[in-house]
Amino acid sequence: MNKPHQPALDIPVAAAPGRPTLKTIAFMTGLAVTTVSRALKDAPEIGEETRRRVQLVARQVGYRPNRAGVRLRTGKTNVISLVLNTEEQVGGFVSDMIYGISEQLAQTPYHLIVTPYSRNNDPLEPVRYVVETGSADGIIISRTEPDDKRVRYLLEHGFPFATHGRTAIGTPHAFHDFDNHAFAREAVAKLAALGRRRLALLAPPSSLSYHRHMRDGFAEAMAEHGFGEAAFDTVTVDHSIDEIRARTLQLMQRGNRPDGIVSGAGGATFALVAGIEDAGLRLGTDVDIVSKQSSKLLHLFRPQIYVVNEDVRLAGRELARSVVGSIDGALVPSLQSLSIPGPVEAYGA
Repeated sequence: MNKPHQPALDIPVAAAPGRPTLKTIAFMTGLAVTTVSRALKDAPEIGEETRRRVQLVARQVGYRPNRAGVRLRTGKTNVISLVLNTEEQVGGFVSDMIYGISEQLAQTPYHLIVTPYSRNNDPLEPVRYVVETGSADGIIISRTEPDDKRVRYLLEHGFPFATHGRTAIGTPHAFHDFDNHAFAREAVAKLAALGRRRLALLAPPSSLSYHRHMRDGFAEAMAEHGFGEAAFDTVTVDHSIDEIRARTLQLMQRGNRPDGIVSGAGGATFALVAGIEDAGLRLGTDVDIVSKQSSKLLHLFRPQIYVVNEDVRLAGRELARSVVGSIDGALVPSLQSLSIPGPVEAYGA
């Protein structure tokens, strides 16, 4: 008969005071420090039962590797740096991105740090700082440009990285992106099915890669349907709520106003709706909106809005997978992924 499994925690945690170390776990499990170290790294020569036992004890005592010691031994920091604009996106975009990255990194030795920078500063500066100081093993950057100098710098220095968004640089690199070209085409098709014929696009800034993707998809679909475009290029999704609202009011007061709008960001759509209603028009009657969103809040604001959801947590997980793969030297094509937009959804139109 097999004996029932007995827990290995015969020695109380108090027997090893202070910050838990490899010696703490060795003391509590009765194993050698080298065995504990290899078990925590999932070394194949360590048995499954021993690995489980060591990792259970490590979790229970709150063990965390000493990064300084790891760096001295291996030359690695076990840190991934997420470089973010301090003004970047509202509606939970940043928190969802961080959650997704952290969720993926939880099963690896890597830890996430956020390296912020201001839109008024050189976006290359935080990237250069991480590379020159060796303060991380890999970098994740967002808001990519077609000819992104940060990407060129990282490629030139052979530093592992992944981008949220694609570039037009000829050298392949790790990335995850949302298919904004397909989103714009689907949005135009939905508005056409609703009987709308004169459409406007609230796009991202022209400096960013996904502006061209969204603009091209919109233009292609408009041409296929033979629709006329109501120019709306005085603001972008990055402008303030007040600016978008004021420009939308002006747009909707024109004699040739649009009867349908494609919005490239959920946060900007709140301002679009306010401007439409300022003009005395009704959403769902006088004009329809198809908006991309990452926070799933728009249907609570106005159920007449049609939405396409972007899963930013998924993007975070994919970016973490890509940057770790880049550190490990995986083939670049395996580190590139593109999220295909789901169907246009309506909640009460």
